[in-house]
Amino acid sequence: MIFFLFDFAVNHFFLFILCCLVVSTVVVKCMDHIRTSMTIEKAQKQRKDALHLMEKVITDFKEQHPELDTGHIVSLTLSQLVDQLKKGSLAAESVLVAYIEKALEVNKELNCLTDFLSECEAQLQEVKKQKEKGLLYGVPITLKDNVGYKGHDSHCGLVQFLGIADQEDSVIVQVLKKHGAVPFVKTNIPQSMINFDCSNSIFGQTLNPHNHKKTCGGSSGGEAALIAGGGAVLGVGTDVLGSIRMPCSFCGICGLKPSGNRLSSLGFSTPVSGMKSAVMMPGPMARDVDSLALFMKAVLCDDMFQLDPTVPPVPFRDEIYNSSKPLTIGFYDTDGYFLPSPGMRRAIQETKALLEEAGHKLVPFSPPRIEYALNELCIRGFFADGGSTLVDKFNADIVDPNLKQQMLLYKIPTIVKKIITFFMRPVFPRIANHVNAHCGVGSVKQLWKHNAAIKEYRCEYINEWKKLNLDALLCPMLGPAFNIGCPGKLFAGFCFTMLFNILNFPAGVLPVNIVTPEDEEELKNYKGYYNDLWDKDVIKGMEDGVGLPLAVQCVALPWQEEQCLRLMKEVENVTRGKLNK
Repeated sequence: MIFFLFDFAVNHFFLFILCCLVVSTVVVKCMDHIRTSMTIEKAQKQRKDALHLMEKVITDFKEQHPELDTGHIVSLTLSQLVDQLKKGSLAAESVLVAYIEKALEVNKELNCLTDFLSECEAQLQEVKKQKEKGLLYGVPITLKDNVGYKGHDSHCGLVQFLGIADQEDSVIVQVLKKHGAVPFVKTNIPQSMINFDCSNSIFGQTLNPHNHKKTCGGSSGGEAALIAGGGAVLGVGTDVLGSIRMPCSFCGICGLKPSGNRLSSLGFSTPVSGMKSAVMMPGPMARDVDSLALFMKAVLCDDMFQLDPTVPPVPFRDEIYNSSKPLTIGFYDTDGYFLPSPGMRRAIQETKALLEEAGHKLVPFSPPRIEYALNELCIRGFFADGGSTLVDKFNADIVDPNLKQQMLLYKIPTIVKKIITFFMRPVFPRIANHVNAHCGVGSVKQLWKHNAAIKEYRCEYINEWKKLNLDALLCPMLGPAFNIGCPGKLFAGFCFTMLFNILNFPAGVLPVNIVTPEDEEELKNYKGYYNDLWDKDVIKGMEDGVGLPLAVQCVALPWQEEQCLRLMKEVENVTRGKLNK
């Protein structure tokens, strides 16, 4: 009897302990969720207050200047705006207020702003005191949310980064200010910036200005939406897998990803630091190619080279950008791995024909070992740790619905990913190889081998380039814009862009055409190369895209941003007014 009572007490004691552990775990999770929700609510209130402050700035200025014609100001190109500001035919205060008003108007429609940089008014007065008027004198500019600005968050769409104000401006912001630029707002991004949609649990979904059922792209999506909507004339984005080029393509504007380390990235936030396979680079986003060139000319200066001595002191080479020498341009309309949409292939072929008519030589080019490069070099390198560092950043967060499918893959243990790959490969070989690449490299020894493999592939690609004596390359972009919620199901959509991050080539995009009803009809029969789940997702993502922009990608060898921009300018010249826009 005593033994029975003792056994009963012991068993129930352990049961009691187990129940306590379960209850405590639930309580901790509930408390974490409450704290997260309160942090998000605080950030949302701060944004609401910032937007109200923008409205007050507009009201106060208009009471004193009722004659202000904001419509005329925001219709000017960047070069026209700079010219009139320097001549004094436009007051810098009027220009700033005009863009604050327009940005606020666009935000009400698209939800693209995260913060108002209220210091902009005081900074503008400092700009006016400068003895020499810089290249961007008095120009209001916008910043992607992860661009460091003193006194403001750079939260990467993640709750745990909220409330951590930057102690100083990023180097790029400091240099832009020296040239007279006036940063005035920050813009929205996808949660963790590892998605080409644009939604997070803090500020929600940003919409495409051309079609509100479509995403604006990501991760520099808020920038692209604001610029395309007319609320900004020049912005700063970042690109590690295509985060400048993708939203520019979706929204129909121009953008440039420079070579790694051509510009300083000091002071920029990222959820995963230390990763070397693909280098995050800041770059300009604007309505036309000349604006991108002006940005590069402004920041490639002694100020940046002194603030960040790790950046090679190579100024912008006007003679290359302004050259009229005919180019030898490689081109392809598909890489053999991910078939572009019918409209995109048409856009490439029509652009090729127009470039040939303009006197340039177009040469077919085949990128070598594309699937190997995308999976084994890009994805395996980007997720070298199996995704664990990125997953850790979500411990205090609410996963955005558009990111849940991606996060599920990142959270799966490596051994399970390998098992899934084994059983999936006979049916869906392309998707299986993609999943396997998310297992990472496994060890430091394998990481060294991986880094060596990237160098070998870069040499192989450059050798193919040199055999054809190419000046630059014309190739497809992902487009048209996807329906909201679809990008998270098709991370491989980055394949059009991330190749050039691994290669470390400068790459830019610009719009050349729009989707026609014929393109839409042809999309219904799209089967891709594998007719697998991804190819079916392409149809779901791109359907109902008539009238949306189609962009092409222009690429040059490392450190040849001027040559890349030169090709972009040539494309812009031959397509504007000649193709359906």
